[in-house]
Amino acid sequence: MKMGFISDTHGGYDDLVKALHLLEECDQICHIGDVLYHGPRNEIPETYHPKKIIEVLKEREDIVYVRGNCDADVDEMVLDQDLSSKSRVVSFDDFKFFLVHGYEETEDERIEEAKRLGCDVVVSGHTHVKVLEEKDGIVVLNPGSTTIPKDGTKSIALYENGQIKLMDLESQAGIAGIKL
Repeated sequence: MKMGFISDTHGGYDDLVKALHLLEECDQICHIGDVLYHGPRNEIPETYHPKKIIEVLKEREDIVYVRGNCDADVDEMVLDQDLSSKSRVVSFDDFKFFLVHGYEETEDERIEEAKRLGCDVVVSGHTHVKVLEEKDGIVVLNPGSTTIPKDGTKSIALYENGQIKLMDLESQAGIAGIKL
């Protein structure tokens, strides 16, 4: 079984399509927030086309979302998807993943909440910087950004058979991996 992670698409249509293509064999995809709007601190992405993203995402039933700081009620309305939760726990393949965009709490607070909830992995976005490491007994994952990376590489993450790997969106090559 496979599960994909994307975050901070910020209205970048071509990048989202590439990410979804790369994750097409996934049974579940988790979007970690900031779906449509580019945000007041970001330049408008070259591939910015939120209306086209709406058409792609509104029919998808395999994507679970958490609300990011750039997501709004109107996004939920036009997508016809549930963007109301700032965090979620997703059970998948005998592991529990704590999903949260990550703009209201520290990494240490997210790790403590994941432990409290009995989760194995905490997945956050917001920083647009990829992270995959084990910290205090919890795997910490940030898939980076598909559209506006702050570390130079557009990326996603993939879980398969007890392993998580970060992947470069353009080359489709693995960047880093960790076994759960």
